[in-house]
Amino acid sequence: MNWAELYQALTAQITAGETLPWYQDLFVNFYKAFLEGGRWELYASGVLTTLEVTILALIMGVILGVLVAVIRTAHDQQRPGRHNVVLAALNAVCKAYTTIIRGTPMIVQMLIMGSIVFASSRNYTMIGTIALGINSGAYVAEIVRGGLMSVDVGQSEAGRSLGLGYVDTMRFIVIPQAFKNILPALGNEFITLFKDTALITTIGGKELLYAAQAVGAKTYAVMFPYLGVAVIYLVMVMIFTWLQGKLERRLRESDRR
Repeated sequence: MNWAELYQALTAQITAGETLPWYQDLFVNFYKAFLEGGRWELYASGVLTTLEVTILALIMGVILGVLVAVIRTAHDQQRPGRHNVVLAALNAVCKAYTTIIRGTPMIVQMLIMGSIVFASSRNYTMIGTIALGINSGAYVAEIVRGGLMSVDVGQSEAGRSLGLGYVDTMRFIVIPQAFKNILPALGNEFITLFKDTALITTIGGKELLYAAQAVGAKTYAVMFPYLGVAVIYLVMVMIFTWLQGKLERRLRESDRR
């Protein structure tokens, strides 16, 4: 007897009013939540969508974060007596952006994006991705800015003395050194962003948590779908943490050589 036949037999017993042992009842609920009607495909699709949203949001966040961090660092490292009006205006905008985003809850930002900014759109998953990217950009900006400020100013001055412009100095001297300092924080931001993708369900986005809710609505039982999603998140976060640690060890080994 295969799993499907066993499930049908046990379901028939439940319908007849019989009480099943706990282990058989556990199997019935597990099968109904993950295997009946190919429901595992919903979870697999949810995982792929979650990874896609995470990667796109992280790319957007890194681009925004690096841009904001470079502007703020350039403003803070101006020589005494020099004041660039354009840079000051851009710095004010960047400070307002990071203050507002970091000072308001992620779920509120998600609802504003879905219900106000993109109220006419029905692509809720993409709206959620944009909201996550904008939110991540503010945190990445502070991570990158801290990394850039941690590099000794003498490194920038050495680059300037060699005839490099500000952009080339940042590109070839400062950023490569700062990258190793900010890598652990960026890895943690990726993991946080991966878990925050569950919030796009609040505006109708379809990802991993949405799959669990859809299965729960069909089976009228949400415990197994939610526990299953929690396990999936946990396993994937453990994998990402392991990969991050491995990359950090590689970078430390390269420094010793």
